Amino acid sequence: MLTTKLSAAAVSSSSSTIFLNSHSRLRFSKRIPFLANPSLFNPLRPIVECSSSAKKNSSRNMDSSASSRIVSPRAAAEQLKDPDQLIDSVETFIFDCDGVIWKGDKLIDGVPETLDMLRSKGKRLVFVTNNSTKSRKQYGKKFETLGLNVTEEEIFASSFAAAAYLKSIDFPKDKKVYVVGEEGILKELDLAGFQYLGGPEDGDKKIELKPGFLMEHDESVGAVVVGFDRYFNYYKIQYATLCIRENPGCLFIATNRDAVTHLTDAQEWAGGGSMVGAVGGSTQREPLVVGKPSTFMMDYLAKEFKISKSQICMVGDRLDTDILFGQNGGCKTLLVLSGVTSLSMLHNPDNTIHPDFYTNKISDFLSLKPAAV
Repeated sequence: MLTTKLSAAAVSSSSSTIFLNSHSRLRFSKRIPFLANPSLFNPLRPIVECSSSAKKNSSRNMDSSASSRIVSPRAAAEQLKDPDQLIDSVETFIFDCDGVIWKGDKLIDGVPETLDMLRSKGKRLVFVTNNSTKSRKQYGKKFETLGLNVTEEEIFASSFAAAAYLKSIDFPKDKKVYVVGEEGILKELDLAGFQYLGGPEDGDKKIELKPGFLMEHDESVGAVVVGFDRYFNYYKIQYATLCIRENPGCLFIATNRDAVTHLTDAQEWAGGGSMVGAVGGSTQREPLVVGKPSTFMMDYLAKEFKISKSQICMVGDRLDTDILFGQNGGCKTLLVLSGVTSLSMLHNPDNTIHPDFYTNKISDFLSLKPAAV
């Protein structure tokens, strides 16, 4: 993936979402303690977008600071017929969780046996989720409750990614983070040693709208992190807006922009993207996205486990997050139809995101295995 160096003079004329990678970082220093207005430039070009215009174009225009490149259309996805061939070609499998391992609190059929089989073949398993409501430790307990033997070190949630990103840019410890989100983000920020405010406790707060009322906010907030939030309200929108618009250089970070999520296995529910969209609408700023399809987590994983990206297969149920995440990282990709994406969506002529393979669910690794001779 092409990257460019951070320059205070770099200016982007678009308001596109900024997806992070480990080679391009906003750093705080004595010389540039805070960026006057991060929305005025994009140091992370070229970016990856999921907008309709980006999907329809076969080429992307870059800033003058980066050369343009032609994006060749990918071949149509192949239905997985020989799992052994795919399994033998990679060392590591990265699994999305919601829609792949479980739906809501219900385990998808055949998951335990499939994971056991892959481990028996010496494959490294990693679990990545855009859901920021839980910390890595909390997700570990969920895996345990579902009867899955998964260690905390194998789990990477977008709540962790937000804290890891702030550490990677040397976010000042004397600055605070305002959180529009749930307990998972707070726990990860606490473990990383960052000061924070907001979160669930602001869920009951209301604004008394009377003549002349002025809402106060903490001027030491240097970043606003927005994730999925079941306690989202107008107070949080206004507080986040004041921090982003009035605190010089305040960062606007999104754990993800997922349109829907699986709170239960009965239906799809509004995802974290709806909360991010509300704050984006009031601030007229686009967020820095640390979750999928940003390459930040992929780069972090590759470094943490010393994994060659060509030896990774990303398995997910969403085209515009999971599959794009894998493609952006240079990995093999497998789409499962047990979650958000249906076969008709995959084959829709307007869809330009094509995985290497697709199948119904990950237990097809077992059921599609050729019979022993």
